[in-house]
Amino acid sequence: MTSPAVSSRDLPHPGCDEIRLEGVLHALSDPMRLRIVRELAAVSGELSCSDFELPVTKSTTTHHFRVLRESGVIRQVYRGTAKMNGLRRDDLDGLFPGLLDALLDAAGRQAAGGG
Repeated sequence: MTSPAVSSRDLPHPGCDEIRLEGVLHALSDPMRLRIVRELAAVSGELSCSDFELPVTKSTTTHHFRVLRESGVIRQVYRGTAKMNGLRRDDLDGLFPGLLDALLDAAGRQAAGGG
């Protein structure tokens, strides 16, 4: 059980048994959210929200991160005052083998003008 002092800054995440394919696909269907996931997939660790330069307002960016977190695509944790974001690759690969890599490959080809 999490202590009350910690839980006030804990963000809700679905457990592996709560992650649904339709939720993941919905989260990744938006170009901005797919861009966030592509950037996270390109690094081996976490990135803070401020590391992303998205052409949308701060409130829209916050919404995109929330959708990704609530669908189980990313994990968000506070480290000091920074909200850090990490791709839940192991969870997603375990639930839907090959899906994330296929989507990232397709998005990369599309971004390069080949798809």
